[in-house]
Amino acid sequence: MRPFLTATWRYLLMLNYEVDPAVLRSLVPRGTELDAWQGRTFASMVGFRFLDTRVRGLAVPFHRDFDEVNLRFYVRRLGPEGWRRGVVFVREIVPRLAIATVARVLYNEPYVARPMRHAVAMDGADTGAPGHVEYAWRSHGRWHQLSARTLGAPSESTPGSQEEFITEHYWGYTAQRDGGCAEYRVEHPRWAVWRAHETAFDCDVARFYGPAFAGCLQGPPHSAFVATGSEVAVFPGNELLPLPSP
Repeated sequence: MRPFLTATWRYLLMLNYEVDPAVLRSLVPRGTELDAWQGRTFASMVGFRFLDTRVRGLAVPFHRDFDEVNLRFYVRRLGPEGWRRGVVFVREIVPRLAIATVARVLYNEPYVARPMRHAVAMDGADTGAPGHVEYAWRSHGRWHQLSARTLGAPSESTPGSQEEFITEHYWGYTAQRDGGCAEYRVEHPRWAVWRAHETAFDCDVARFYGPAFAGCLQGPPHSAFVATGSEVAVFPGNELLPLPSP
């Protein structure tokens, strides 16, 4: 199967917060269940650069390079080969109205368009020089932003680590208007990650993501890191029926 979308995702800043499962249960798509790391449920604020974007091999003028910030959480579904670990998006922010409109209308993805900006200073970070990554968007009359500084050189995540749990998801799940669920596959090599410190998340969470998330996303994150990113391929989705648990 040919990919629907190809791009390069770079400098994925991930701030990870422990969340009460009750906050997420109503958002879990049919046929999936909440996934947990060491018995704890997480949601992540993720900002990254979306580069050289192509839809079915074609580049759309003025829509190839842009930022995205999303709030996501983690689910799993039992497939023929075993558990498929995936993500569900609560809200995805991009600066291009056309991208947000197409994703929302055709695929029911929770995209919105807002003015955005970024500051990425990662020269030398591959060999251990300090780096800085920041992503911001403007909404409700103010700028909201997430940022962090990197420590040391990036390294591959350890099997079983939280870094692996957060970064190594290769499926996406989206609830549909008819109550169903779309499943799509995302292909990319394993990412290395930088440890991060001096994190900041400045956002009117209750207004932008809803009151249920206001308490979860306050204070310092449980963990923070920056993934190197890579070329990615997103394959066409398909409607699925729920499968029984083993």
